[in-house]
Amino acid sequence: MVLKASELKRKLFFTLFDILIITISVMVAFALRFDFEIPSSYYASMYIVIAILASIRVSLFYYFRIYNISWRHFGFKDITGLVYVTVFSTVLLVFIAYFLRSSEYIIPRSIIPIEFFISLFLTLALRVSKRLYLESKRGSIHGKCTLIIANLDRANTILRTISSTDEYYPIAIIDNENKNMKINGIDVYALEDFLSLKLKPEVAIVDASIKLATLYDTLNNIGVKKIKVASDYSDYGAEIKDISVEDLLARHPKDLDKRKIEEFINGKTILVTGAGGSIGSEICRQCEIFGAKSLILLDNSEFNLYSINEEIETISTTPVMQSVVHLSQLEETFEKYSPDIVIHAAAYKHVPLVESNINEAIINNIVGTKNIVDLSIKYGVEKLVMVSTDKAVRPTNVMGTTKRICELYAQNASISSESSNHKGTDIVAVRFGNVLGSSGSVIPKFQSQLQKGKNISVTHPKITRYFMLISEACELVLQAASIGHGGEIFILDMGEPIKIVDLAKKMIELSGKENIKIEFTGLRPGEKLYEELLIDDSDSKTEYESITVASPTLYDINKLNRDIEELLQTKEKLQKLKEIVPEFHHQLN
Repeated sequence: MVLKASELKRKLFFTLFDILIITISVMVAFALRFDFEIPSSYYASMYIVIAILASIRVSLFYYFRIYNISWRHFGFKDITGLVYVTVFSTVLLVFIAYFLRSSEYIIPRSIIPIEFFISLFLTLALRVSKRLYLESKRGSIHGKCTLIIANLDRANTILRTISSTDEYYPIAIIDNENKNMKINGIDVYALEDFLSLKLKPEVAIVDASIKLATLYDTLNNIGVKKIKVASDYSDYGAEIKDISVEDLLARHPKDLDKRKIEEFINGKTILVTGAGGSIGSEICRQCEIFGAKSLILLDNSEFNLYSINEEIETISTTPVMQSVVHLSQLEETFEKYSPDIVIHAAAYKHVPLVESNINEAIINNIVGTKNIVDLSIKYGVEKLVMVSTDKAVRPTNVMGTTKRICELYAQNASISSESSNHKGTDIVAVRFGNVLGSSGSVIPKFQSQLQKGKNISVTHPKITRYFMLISEACELVLQAASIGHGGEIFILDMGEPIKIVDLAKKMIELSGKENIKIEFTGLRPGEKLYEELLIDDSDSKTEYESITVASPTLYDINKLNRDIEELLQTKEKLQKLKEIVPEFHHQLN
């Protein structure tokens, strides 16, 4: 227990050694100044310098948290901070020496720079020593042959991270832009050049910003058994974790314009409906990142609302436990908080559940959206953003049809409001496919089955879906909203659709479980083999490649209001849905 490392022991260790270094440095400086024959009259001055520097420098080290730095991860930024503090303490010594020039304790000017360089060298050497020791062990033959795929800066950080363990033995770095170089003794190759060497790495550590979809197969072909992902870089290292299916499917859109998003969000009061859901909660996180003035978090789930409200810490939040279907309560919220922007993410989205609860889905999705749109116009909201889905395109299920009606209402209410006397409210919808890891989606379901050792159930061998990371989808939603002028339905580029059976195989492969099989259960009610993002090909481009605009569908808003009212009253819900959305072809099995 005495030898066990702790923060207090580390601080005491460095404090004692720093005092020792100062003592040695001052004594050597005086010895060099007087050719190793220090006059007895200068002993008192030497002791005073030791006391002054020890008290000033050590105090400054504590004040500037130099003693909080991890020994094994001591890096360039830490060196910079230590040099600044050492220089500052030496400058203070110069002033003290000036004031003592007429006293009996004269401090020779020449010993100050001598002490500075000796002390700085020894202080840095002590702190770098563990890094050097750990990196000297990096070549341990016990480690697994490891390939690092990252740019030079990040590769260097990864090397620093793995130097403290015998688990990895780095054999090469892959950086196509900087081949034929060395980083800490490790050769840098272009990927094609490395493949030609026929080496057999066991592990690959890949920077998280690199698209892994195609790289994954390449690494498997050369015998890599484990793939790790590096992220959250700092001067002290990076987080290295096992690859996940989300890493394989991440899109990393290159035209993400964070400046545009910040201009849209910064300083605004934003109301988010469905704030505790998968999409709504990530929208809230992004609003916090991009500097919203305050967030009005609206959700009818107590737990979800509590969770997201606890998570948002740096901006003002107001949790409102309401349902979007209660118009009078909702209006009180609009009147009280006067949001600048409304992001409508509240909806029933699970296809099989909606098929079993058609009336509830119509009320929640259609009436809830109608309430939000009408109140946004009435209270002069600058911009309303409605989150939509690819299932609204030529829908085969009730959920997709309700969302298509929401799109129609949002688009045509926007046109109607522009021609009325209301203050203009820009209303836009953003349509995209499945987001990775959202509640009820296929990936958490597969993960649960794998954890329980069950076979993975897939509805059909040919079924495909679009996928995107939640964070990327929500960033693009905000980016699309920032360029909308009202009436648009924006479509996010989801890349190529992915066969669910291939996704299941990848997840089984990543789990390392050999006895898991895939079982086909048949399409569920309302489910179709493939999803679409466009109703026709007459979409138009925006300034961003990842965002397009669907062609408008005109629908007289007064007629749509009457149709919605009839939908709520009639017992023939499906027939009325087909009347409002003629392209709705109900898939019953």
